[in-house]
Amino acid sequence: MIECNEEQVSRLADKEKAILYLYTPFCGTCQLAKKMMTVVEAMLPALEINMANLNYLPKQASVWEIESVPCLLIFENGRVISKTYAFHSVEHLYHILKKHAA
Repeated sequence: MIECNEEQVSRLADKEKAILYLYTPFCGTCQLAKKMMTVVEAMLPALEINMANLNYLPKQASVWEIESVPCLLIFENGRVISKTYAFHSVEHLYHILKKHAA
């Protein structure tokens, strides 16, 4: 996964397609979710998955109406088309992200 700063996240959100995993460093569930995302990333090598620390993105958190972390955002043409908070399992994440791998 590619760690992004605020400027990179802004550019990322404007892409035709983008995936962004949001976390905070002291969130235990986020650490587990990151491990799951790493496994999915290995299963879908063509997929670019970006990640960002939500603590550094207060403006975007408000605009995107982020309710909690971990959060997986999928963007299409500058709009959030999918927001996932419950990461359930690697299989669950795989099915969500497989649609966006091509």
